[in-house]
Amino acid sequence: MNWSEKIIDSKVVKSLYQPPAGSHKGQNGVVLIIAGSEKFHGAPLFAAKIASKIVDLVYFSSVPENNELIKRLKSKLCDFIAVPQEEAFEAAEKADAVLLGPGLGVSEETKQLTNDLLKKFPNKKFVLDADALKVLDKSLLNKNCAVTPHKEEFKELFGVEDSKETVVQMAKKYGCTVVLKGAEDCVSNGEELRINKTGNAGMTKGGTGDVLAGLIAALATKNDLFLAACAGVFINGAAGDRLKERVSYYYNASDLIEEIPRTIKQIAES
Repeated sequence: MNWSEKIIDSKVVKSLYQPPAGSHKGQNGVVLIIAGSEKFHGAPLFAAKIASKIVDLVYFSSVPENNELIKRLKSKLCDFIAVPQEEAFEAAEKADAVLLGPGLGVSEETKQLTNDLLKKFPNKKFVLDADALKVLDKSLLNKNCAVTPHKEEFKELFGVEDSKETVVQMAKKYGCTVVLKGAEDCVSNGEELRINKTGNAGMTKGGTGDVLAGLIAALATKNDLFLAACAGVFINGAAGDRLKERVSYYYNASDLIEEIPRTIKQIAES
């Protein structure tokens, strides 16, 4: 083994960027979320909701036929700026980090959009999740990219079975951060492997992965991408553990979103 392996602990939370007292709007992070489709409208809502609690501005863009969805989302969540897909590249210019993929659907349009963004903005931080992983040109990955597959997506993306060794190997091969989601999350940048043990079986419900993707992307706006990934999985799981203490396994992604800010505050102040 030629990499360092450690368990993620609360120190990652205490290492995160804190907004300065005199900061102004936009100084504490701008994220662009490109996600959702007519069929899958919950995914971007979860991602946008958690991001809006972390950063100053959330730009949201979806597929063209999603105009009605955006209107519905707007009525539920006013903490984002809706961007037509033809303006996604303009919004990406303004964003500190871009989340691509939750509920976006697999299509030629998704493939072209994902890879064109990666080509145009090689120095921009990207979190690639869900459907973006299925259309991604891996040769475009770099140190500014984090991929967030679960077990099956990992095998489909990289063509190998998931293990600690392959997580490190794939991160090193493609020069990116790999976040393998599971009962224990594995995070690697090709040189270090971090294992996350927070979380529980209540987090198998739909939407919790979208919350995690939105959280990592939001944290990445003002933090190192590897730190954001490690902190994201730790905080997401710790929030789930706090919920389990109160309500057992009977909570959902919306509960997780509400619990995350309390979790960050409690850890930061402990």
